[in-house]
Amino acid sequence: MARLRKFFWLALLSTLAGCRQDMHDQPRFKPLAKSDFYADLRSARMPVDGTVARGQLHEDTYFYTGKMGSDPGNYMPFAVTQADLDRGRERFNIYCAPCHSRTGDGNGMIPQRGFRHPPSYHEERLRKAPLGYFFQVMTQGFGAMPDYASQIPARDRWCIVAYIRALQLSQNATVADTAGHQVPSPAPEFGEPGSGATLPVPLPQSSETGEEQK
Repeated sequence: MARLRKFFWLALLSTLAGCRQDMHDQPRFKPLAKSDFYADLRSARMPVDGTVARGQLHEDTYFYTGKMGSDPGNYMPFAVTQADLDRGRERFNIYCAPCHSRTGDGNGMIPQRGFRHPPSYHEERLRKAPLGYFFQVMTQGFGAMPDYASQIPARDRWCIVAYIRALQLSQNATVADTAGHQVPSPAPEFGEPGSGATLPVPLPQSSETGEEQK
């Protein structure tokens, strides 16, 4: 009797082991497979009308395109703070300065190595360009410049736009524009080599004996 009971349990365990079904191997339809369950014979279902993927509800059209209708707008979609300008400067120096230089004159390190020079932000055409234009160029790319929509979030792109406008104003400001405040000179270590933003580094002078002067 004990032997028969043992045989029964072994048979039951063997049967259960054969019925094992892992989560990665469960009944499912392959993409675009045929299904007799639906009238159109397709297993994949169309999303419900109005379905929006998470993170893609772009209700504020201007914020995500920089356009008013088909034309670029000329206002910021949010009130700009000092923190926004600081953020714009940081992102600009990371993504834009290698080509446009930190002063925006188009003489960054990449053009100095033989690549095409971008236009200076301080030429009249770009000084008068609407803010939405700069946002569009960053979002969609223009000419030799690729788009940066995947690298830079929309709000950061607007912060860069605000900083570009601040750069333009700083390069053409008058004494009256400073309202009597002293304008600090940029720190030499942050200047773009070759852009005119830094002074040449003096070389050590040698004496007639060939020894370096201290």
